[in-house]
Amino acid sequence: MLAIDWGTSSLRVYRLDANGAVRDARSSDDGVLSVKDAAFAATLERVARVWLADEKPIVMGGMIGSRQGWAEAAYVPCPAGLPEIASAMAVVKWTSGDNEELNAWIAPGLSCVDEAGIADVMRGEEVQILGVLDHLGKGDHVVCLPGTHSKWARIRDDRIVSFGTYMTGEVFAVLKQHSILGRTMSTDELDEAAYVAGVSRAADSGGLLHHLFGVRAQLIAGKIAETQSASYLSGIVIGHELRAAASDVERFHLVGDAELTALYSLAATKMNKSSIVHEAGAAPRGLFALAQHVRDDL
Repeated sequence: MLAIDWGTSSLRVYRLDANGAVRDARSSDDGVLSVKDAAFAATLERVARVWLADEKPIVMGGMIGSRQGWAEAAYVPCPAGLPEIASAMAVVKWTSGDNEELNAWIAPGLSCVDEAGIADVMRGEEVQILGVLDHLGKGDHVVCLPGTHSKWARIRDDRIVSFGTYMTGEVFAVLKQHSILGRTMSTDELDEAAYVAGVSRAADSGGLLHHLFGVRAQLIAGKIAETQSASYLSGIVIGHELRAAASDVERFHLVGDAELTALYSLAATKMNKSSIVHEAGAAPRGLFALAQHVRDDL
């Protein structure tokens, strides 16, 4: 089959064998927002045309199912597991450049409401969660998917009960690129000591907004260098995220980019929490699980 992880900024296509193992993969920068005039079929054929005729079914996840994507796959309310997500998949049909009639299934996103009655949504992360469910087992678990908009999901017996979103990655990028804090940051290279100091600072009184200005003040006072400033800021925002999202959690699972999961794991250790980092490949495994669940209809 073809498992397609199609996000805002990138397109990843995986050829999977009958057991769900990745046989081959291709990627491009043709994210959903860069596709002009809704030319999604043409874009997919340009990236993976040689595979489309040979590999069936085709199952997609990510922002390709959003209002800006190929076809909107409506959000499924939590709690939800594999059956609910699979049953809400959308279908797109098109005629390829080789005059072959093709169709693909698109995974829906998830929605929930927090204790204050405020809505939250995810799209794409639910597929990654499905890809690690068999590693979690029954019972209660917490899964963190760090990124631009980090997700913290509560899992119970293979079902996503609820989740919360934290704009940590985006806030870090905005502060670094468009605020006074970024003007004296001379490198993106991780300084572990500065990062850990930022994580520790997040535990102090004063709140996030006060702690953020401390990045500049510490630099002026000569207590951190320009080469440490970005790492110190990263530690502060990630530290605040963990304290908000995992205050009642002793152990959680990490799914995502290796560099990011390493940062979160380090922060967890410094906060006397334990984390389990899952190997890459959760998205194609989740898409494979969806394909198996609806295989009679594919």
